Amino acid sequence: MQSLINTRKALINTKERGSATIWGVALMGLLMTVATAFAMLGAVRAAIHRVNSAADLSALTAAKYAIVHPEEACARAAALAAQNGVELSRCRLTDEIADIWTSSQVSLPLLGTRTLTGRSRAGPATTAP
Repeated sequence: MQSLINTRKALINTKERGSATIWGVALMGLLMTVATAFAMLGAVRAAIHRVNSAADLSALTAAKYAIVHPEEACARAAALAAQNGVELSRCRLTDEIADIWTSSQVSLPLLGTRTLTGRSRAGPATTAP
């Protein structure tokens, strides 16, 4: 029995004892870093879509009101943008065509706060002569 224990001790390399644990922890850390990066990327993509969608909807609203009540067009577009969680940064009406710029701030770990912008243009398909 004693020779079996001595043989087993001889087979165990004491220099590498516990190295699998270190490699496992390092791999888990790498996987968490990659997962966090993908989560940040997904959050940014969702915020970009939100800013652009709000710009599209606000431009359609402004174009609609540019025909009926031009003085209310930008105010209505700003209200719709706020309902979508973004800020109307610029509104320009040229006859019946509305140009809209929206912006939103997104906070990213390690990168800080960034401003995302969206732009859209809307108007009638054909203009009256």
